[in-house]
This record gives sequence, C-alpha cells and structure tokens, in this order.
Amino acid sequence: MINKLFHDKQIILGITGGISAYKTAIICSRLVQAGAIVEVVMTTAAQKFITPLTFQALTHRPVRSELFDFGSENIPHIALADAADLLIIAPTTANTIAKLANGLADNLLTAIALATPAPILLAPAMETDMWQHPITQSNVKKLVQLAGSGEREGRITFIGPAAGRLASGAIGAGRMVEPDEVIGMAGLILAKHGDLVGWEIVVTAGGTRESIDPVRFVSNHSSGKMGYAVATVARDRGANVTLITTASLPDPFGMKIIHLDSAAQLAEAVLKATPQADVLVMAAAVADFRPKTVAEQKIKKQSQHEELTLEMVRTPDILSEVAKQKAITNRPRIIVGFAAETENLLANATLKLRQKNLNFIVANDVTAPDAGFAVDTNRVTLLFADGSVEKLPLMSKLAVAEIILDKIRTFAKLLKMESLVL
Repeated sequence: MINKLFHDKQIILGITGGISAYKTAIICSRLVQAGAIVEVVMTTAAQKFITPLTFQALTHRPVRSELFDFGSENIPHIALADAADLLIIAPTTANTIAKLANGLADNLLTAIALATPAPILLAPAMETDMWQHPITQSNVKKLVQLAGSGEREGRITFIGPAAGRLASGAIGAGRMVEPDEVIGMAGLILAKHGDLVGWEIVVTAGGTRESIDPVRFVSNHSSGKMGYAVATVARDRGANVTLITTASLPDPFGMKIIHLDSAAQLAEAVLKATPQADVLVMAAAVADFRPKTVAEQKIKKQSQHEELTLEMVRTPDILSEVAKQKAITNRPRIIVGFAAETENLLANATLKLRQKNLNFIVANDVTAPDAGFAVDTNRVTLLFADGSVEKLPLMSKLAVAEIILDKIRTFAKLLKMESLVL
C-alpha cells in the first residue's frame, strides 16, 4: 500500500554479510510497496547469505555491488549518494561499523555512506561478544558523537540490536530488530521534514471496557482502527504523538502509548496529557454508562435466578472536562470529536459538536458494513463549528486521517498558531 511518507523517496538499502540478511528482503519488499524507489547495494559478504536476484525481483532494479562498475554513471557512489533521501544498512555488521567509524570506503556501500549527505539508519546484527566488545562499543560511540555535532548532527541513527536467540544458538544481545521496527524508524527519520513537526497531538482510540466482575465487562464494538490511523498519519507527518488506547491492535512505532480500559482511566489520562497538547483527537468510543458496583468475585450462574440486573451510572464526560480545562489553560488549542451514530447522523453529530465546544466533529453511520467498526475503510461527514458540512466518499481510514489532519492545520492557521504552521 502506497504510504505518503515513503512515496517517491530515494532509499538506498545496504546489506552486509550476516544471517539477518533474510530480514532485509522483507524490509525491501515493504519499502517498495510503500512507494519508495529502492536502490539495493550489497557487499561481497552479503551475497554469501542471500542472492542479488532476490532483491532485483523485489525492486525491478539492478543490484549494485561493485565500486568501480561505472556503467552509465560517471562516478556511481557519488551519484547514488547525492540522490538518496535515506541510507539504511541492515544488517550492519561489526566490520562495517568499524569501517564507518574510521572513514574507510573500500567497497561501494561504505563509499556511499561516506559521501552521502542523507541520514543513515544502522541496524546492527552480530554475536553478543562482538557487540559488547570494547572496540565495537567505541566505534558505535564514535559514530553517535560524530552524528551529534556540526553539519552532520542527527545524521546517523542506530536501531537495536535486540536480545534473543542468535544464529549460534546462544541467547543475548545482537539480533537485528524486526523489519517493522526498521521501517518505523525509517519513517520517523523521513518525518523530520513533515508539516506537523513540533506539534503535540493526543489521540484516543478503542472502546472502553466497564467491569461487571473480575471476568466480565460491558463494552462496544469499536476496534480502535480509526484512532490508530490518525495517530499513525500524525506521526508520519512529524508530530509528537501520544496514543491513549483501549484497543488490542499492535503498538505503532515511534509514539508514546498509554494502554488502559475504563472511561474513568481514559478521562484521567486525557486530562493529564492535554495541558501540554496542541491538538486532541477524541476517536475513542467511550461508554456512557458503567455498572454502579463491581463484584469482587465472578458472578456465578444460580439455578434459582433467571435474570441478572445491573444498575448503571454515568461515566465521566471527558470532552466537557477538557473544555473546562481549556478555558483555563488554552490547551489543547484544537479539539476534534467523533460521532458514531446509527440514526439521525447529522442532527446527533451537530448536537455533540455544540455541546462539547469542538472545532469540528467526524460523524459516521456505523451500521454501514464498509464504514463501521473493525473495517479498514470509512465514509464520514465533517461538521464544523461555523456550520459548514463536508461529506467524504468511501476511502481508507488512513486517507480519512490525512484529511482530518489537513483540516486541523487549516484551523491552526485560523487560530494564528504561527509557531506550528510556519
């Protein structure tokens, strides 16, 4: 699936000689699927573990390996280095780390690394003793220090290694991190040039769970996918994101994540996070009621009782509390709500928009099979505080998230939030 963050980005994927090279094929495939233009550069040792044909099939481009194979390019390592938006080396062996730390350029990959002005992402992979060796650690420290000063500040990023089972059968630090983590970190590096850099955005997601006893709870069908889409797109556009969630979806990379269950817990977390936030996107489906009392032990089915009656009480009105807080602190500057309805969509959403004092609200009919809970598409209507309405066609939840964030930027301009929109 094309990802706006990676689309048409020139990414050099360097591969050095380690068993983890098989993971790099997955990274390559996902970068291509995301729309990146991937140039694969392999060392001679890398080709002992995985063939160039694998990467040529994935990228539909020739694999590079020879420093002096000029072909149609005058100086290939300079041409590749200058064109790159990002250089990823995965796996990165101890040998390659040593070369980079000491400015050696004896193969095409290290020559590109020395010549490119692009950021470099390194994913180390080696045996534990090699990783922990003082020389390797000194080389890593040297690269980090070099990347933290002068014109090359922040240019080199390490991710990993992870701990776990190694190729030798030993257990310890040295495993290359998983492909999703490399892709996630690559996205964060590219997002440093996004249009939401410097923004603090809080997003809530999922349906709250209100306990009946230690085993059972009352909840709703919200999957959290829409909230996760907003959080992911905001991260990819450079924002610092706090995701407050009740959902069981995989944790997105590169954001602060707070897991909780109930409406009361959600209210506490939101009110704690929003005094520092520029934006709150309240995508969570919060229960309106909870059981008045929670049984200390599992409620057993008794033959003499055919019914169970639960006395319910109101849960906290989170958006109302946020509005009170905003009146004092002026934070968050922008508040976006969601209205999941089964009838009278526009009337109910308009009422919520006014009652909660929102900048705008995202309304959708959750009875629609292609735009309700637990699906990857949505068909929403945006209602704004000035009375305007914008109905969107069926699209992916990620595409909806992009539009929501575009509208938030528009509000930032209207509110003269200059520090965020320059």
